Amino acid sequence: MKSEYQYPLDLDWSVDEMIIVTNLWSVLELAYEKGIAVTEFLEKYKLFKEVVRSIGEEKRFGKQFEEASGYSLYRTVQEAKRLQKGRLKMEAGEQQYGRRKK
Repeated sequence: MKSEYQYPLDLDWSVDEMIIVTNLWSVLELAYEKGIAVTEFLEKYKLFKEVVRSIGEEKRFGKQFEEASGYSLYRTVQEAKRLQKGRLKMEAGEQQYGRRKK
């Protein structure tokens, strides 16, 4: 993880929407750094999808976040959906933007 970066946000969002998206970035960090309950992650992701509805927007923000932090939204969501319950603990650097690094 890079030590200092800003969360990707859209300045046109309301304060409540920014909080929802910031909460998703926060639990994504937790999934990599300490681990988090799958249900908690998926709950925050569901709220995030109410703000960021399009796949294109999600990919764009996810890519920005991954470039800044090294943490993949795509990979984490896929793993959380696969697990459905239990603890989610991701390992950094295995994939980038949904594809394997070479």
